Amino acid sequence: MKVAITGATGFVGSLLVQRLHGEGHKIVVLTRNTAFAKKVFPSEAFPNVEIVAYTPNTSGSWQNVISSCDGVVNLAGEPIGEGRWTPERKQEILNSRKLGTQKIVEAIANANPKPSVLINASAIGYYGTSETAIFDETSLSGNDFLAQVCQVWEAEARKVKDAGVRLVILRFGIALGNGGALGKMIPPFKLFAGGPIGSGRQWFSWIHVDDLVKLIVQALTKPEIEGVYNATAPKPVRMADLSQALGQVMNRPSWLPVPAFAIEALLGDGAIVVLEGQQVIPKRTVETGFEYKYPNLQSALTEILK
Repeated sequence: MKVAITGATGFVGSLLVQRLHGEGHKIVVLTRNTAFAKKVFPSEAFPNVEIVAYTPNTSGSWQNVISSCDGVVNLAGEPIGEGRWTPERKQEILNSRKLGTQKIVEAIANANPKPSVLINASAIGYYGTSETAIFDETSLSGNDFLAQVCQVWEAEARKVKDAGVRLVILRFGIALGNGGALGKMIPPFKLFAGGPIGSGRQWFSWIHVDDLVKLIVQALTKPEIEGVYNATAPKPVRMADLSQALGQVMNRPSWLPVPAFAIEALLGDGAIVVLEGQQVIPKRTVETGFEYKYPNLQSALTEILK
């Protein structure tokens, strides 16, 4: 296959490129920073990777490269867990997903021949937050800021179906690997200062990044997969259980909680990402026969930290 990928230099995207390249596929990396992309994917190591400069929020000649592709994976979007959610930041978070997806769909609609599939990222923030509810792919959306962002993001992606292109929306849980959210949690544990964030009762719906990449590849290559799937492991945990498991695997104590007010002081509204969670079950994902390499947290953390 020839696959175009946005967000390819990110935590998940870079591992996806490595996996697809290793399987002999050709990849078009759509990036705002070609110099950085060339460092991440040097041509000697990645001869099948083509790096193309693009402007995610505006139309341009970059859209022409979509015509030669079999599939598109749209992972781009401003990070939600970094910095305070000022009104300007919230607008960036929304626009990067809304306009970025809009321009990808526009490129696919104008392509000749068209790619056969669009894999579009979304997030489990779609469901809103709850300590008691259980959400699957059929659950209604929440009404907080992240839920609204996900609704807009997915609505733009759905327009690709007007062009007769198969659409798979993957609602990402928190991806665990060497980097991402876990990368920020490990240093305090190394210093014997780790512990649960906030109440510890909030749900943490996670997925090992290797399983996430495997799920994206499955969605690309299996034409029967269509619609919305939760990209989470089948056994979500509460934050206190995550901290305990992390402490056990690292052989460190996990009793020092991070108070909610400290996170709120740092992140403002953005604290909702870590202080409130949702229990998300990958019902449709499991029904496809997808086999998780890391179905439980202990095995995932052991592999990552070994």
